[in-house]
Amino acid sequence: MHTVHNARISLLATAVNNLALAVIVAGFVAPAVNGQLHGGWQAVATLAWIAFGIVLHCCAQLVLGRLRQ
Repeated sequence: MHTVHNARISLLATAVNNLALAVIVAGFVAPAVNGQLHGGWQAVATLAWIAFGIVLHCCAQLVLGRLRQ
């Protein structure tokens, strides 16, 4: 039964980590491609998106802590 639990936890952590990566890409790559990454509020918004992505990544790490042996 631990195997099924661990697989579900692993899938959840992977989904959260993929969401974190998508948030970072949306917050940094999209403005950079559009040429809008040049200081001001856009830089603050980009840093906020990156910070949110890092928080999501940390949440994924916490989810992995629920794995059973």
